[in-house]
Amino acid sequence: MLNTLHLRDLRLDSTASLSSPSPSHLSAVLGMARVKHLTYVLADAEPWLGVFDSAGPADAPLALLRPFEVGPPRTRGQPQTPRPILSTLAALPPLPGCPFGALLALGNGYMVTGKTGVLAALDPQGGLSGRIAYNDCSALFAPLKARLGDLNIEGLFLSGGEVRLLQRGKKGDARNACATYDWNLLAPWLAGQQPAPPPPKSIQLISLGDVDGVPLGFTDGAALSGGAWVFSAMAEQPGGMGQGRACAGSVVGVVGPDGAVRQVQRLQGTLRVEGLAAKEEGDDVVVTLVTDPDDPAQPAQLLQVRLKPL
Repeated sequence: MLNTLHLRDLRLDSTASLSSPSPSHLSAVLGMARVKHLTYVLADAEPWLGVFDSAGPADAPLALLRPFEVGPPRTRGQPQTPRPILSTLAALPPLPGCPFGALLALGNGYMVTGKTGVLAALDPQGGLSGRIAYNDCSALFAPLKARLGDLNIEGLFLSGGEVRLLQRGKKGDARNACATYDWNLLAPWLAGQQPAPPPPKSIQLISLGDVDGVPLGFTDGAALSGGAWVFSAMAEQPGGMGQGRACAGSVVGVVGPDGAVRQVQRLQGTLRVEGLAAKEEGDDVVVTLVTDPDDPAQPAQLLQVRLKPL
């Protein structure tokens, strides 16, 4: 069982003015991405990004950005498209129209509001440039839905020349899966240079096991060298917010380049881990985790564990 090191609570700059009263912290976070010295976190069910300087003081508050608040532009003759509900976040390398890279946030693929992707271009320092592009991801998700049924996309990351999407097992269907796309084919579509997304190169079902009889479901992933990747997963009882979504525990693990799960290690306690970032240091992998306490009164936490991949 892995012990976690507490890095910070996700408390916000007191000057943030988003609601009345203004929130003092992010209580639910679904993903995270690192760009240079900046760390971005994606708020759950809100069009917000928290950002902080990874090299700065641990007690410094997060700045809060609202790049997704307006939603996709309205098409002539069509009703206003609902603001997307986003569930994953990843940093991308340079692509057409985004010479310094971009952040990509995707919905979970389930309802209409979960079938949008948002590309936020970055500036040379890793901050947001202000350029936002929306993609209808219905065609991207269609092959996954045909294979997996109702979607629940919870992980997104770039590994070498491939983009991986992680399907989280859900109520009544505990199957987890990893869908792989060719980055060189996906990037032109994200940039609006191709009318249709490429099909997935592969869709692999992955068994993660359980914690105390509760099936584990992917919550995020990050690339490692040589084609391996690290993941987080949570064993959560079915139920909605405020309906007793008991969590039996969370794990972190490693999948090898061959797609086989090489290790799964449980985190101490019953933490609800929803996002991660990873950095290799020698033979170790330092994994930074973000939690969702499932309680609006409690701030999400940034934690760290150290893995020794098998």
